[in-house]
Amino acid sequence: QVQLVESGGGLVQAGGSLRLSCAASGLTFDNYIMGWFRQAPGKEREFVATISRNGGSTYLADSVKGRFTISRDNAKNTVYLDLNSLKPEDTANYYCAADRDGGRVAVQKYEYNYWGQGTQVTVSS
Repeated sequence: QVQLVESGGGLVQAGGSLRLSCAASGLTFDNYIMGWFRQAPGKEREFVATISRNGGSTYLADSVKGRFTISRDNAKNTVYLDLNSLKPEDTANYYCAADRDGGRVAVQKYEYNYWGQGTQVTVSS
C-alpha cells in the first residue's frame, strides 16, 4: 500500500530553519506530483508548495515564497521542504501529499490521492 512518511519537524526559534522530508513507498514516485500542505489548530489545511514529477517546476504559496523551497530526489523516493526565516505564524502540522493524475503541479487539496500523517513544526517568538 502507499505510504508517505514525513519527518524533520520540531521546535525552532523565529528566524531559524528546518528541513522536512517525506519518504514515499508503494507507488511509482516519479509518476506523482508532490505537494506540501499545513494545518494550524482551528484552521483549514492550506497549500504550501508543489513540485512537478521531474522536479522541473515548482509553485509556492505567497506566504512562503522566498523563505521555503521544495525539491525532490526521485532516486530516493523523497520530497523535501526547506523552511528558512521561520515565523511564529508558520507553526502548523505539515503534510506531504501525492497526486497521480494532475497536469504539471497541483495546488488544491482535492487533487491529491494520498496523504501522510504529518510532522509538527513549532516556531517560538
